[in-house]
Order: sequence, then C-alpha cells, then structure tokens
Amino acid sequence: MILVDTSVWIDVLRDRQGRARGVFQAFMGDEPYVLCRFTQLELLQGAKDEREWGLLDEYLSAQYYLEATENTWRDAARIYFELRRKGLTISSPMDCCIAQVAMDGDALLLHRDRDFEKIGRIRPLKLSWFESS
Repeated sequence: MILVDTSVWIDVLRDRQGRARGVFQAFMGDEPYVLCRFTQLELLQGAKDEREWGLLDEYLSAQYYLEATENTWRDAARIYFELRRKGLTISSPMDCCIAQVAMDGDALLLHRDRDFEKIGRIRPLKLSWFESS
C-alpha cells in the first residue's frame, strides 16, 4: 500500500501538460494507494476558489484513507522532539503526523518533501521520492 503525500498531489493536480499524472500512473500501476486526513486538510486549505474547493472535496470524499490511531499524536510529537534534539529542523509538525500514519499502516510514503527524508533518518519510514520531471 502506498500513502501519497500532499506534495505529490499538488504536482499531479496542478500539472497542465499531464506529465506528472503520467509519471504517477506509471509508478502506481495496479498498486493501491491511500491518503491520510492530513493530506485531505492540506489539499482543501490550498484550494484557489469555491469551484476548486468543491471539485477537491468531491474527489477526496471518494478516496481511501489511512486513519490516525490514538497513539499517532504522541508518536508524531516524539518524532519532532527527536529531530529537534539532533539539530534537524522540519517545516511542519504535520509531516511528523503523516510519517507516523504511514508507519502505523506499514505503507510506503510517496512524496516530494525533504522533511520526510529527515524523518527517515531517525525512523523506519519507507520512502519513495516522486520525480515528476
């Protein structure tokens, strides 16, 4: 199972030439993919207008999701805490939550966000960098 991060969805959904979509489809093949609620939140908050919000909301409501567990929050906070103690800074604690959801679900995390590479230094996070160009 593959958890697709917001950074990939932005490339795929905003790609006017279809290149990112083609790379995404080729990468995925028949492999099932999921999102997490943090990705849903990030995509919806980035909608440009009401029309885009509606389209995204409809699309996202039909997707499959890996859900956070009761320990996700604490475990994600621990990731952030340990990164900081090692002198590694990430842009958002949300990435710690996404990484923890992926680990809890034993999913590969497909992404274009260097913060996940940092998290992967201290956690057994399965990662694949999405290269759309």
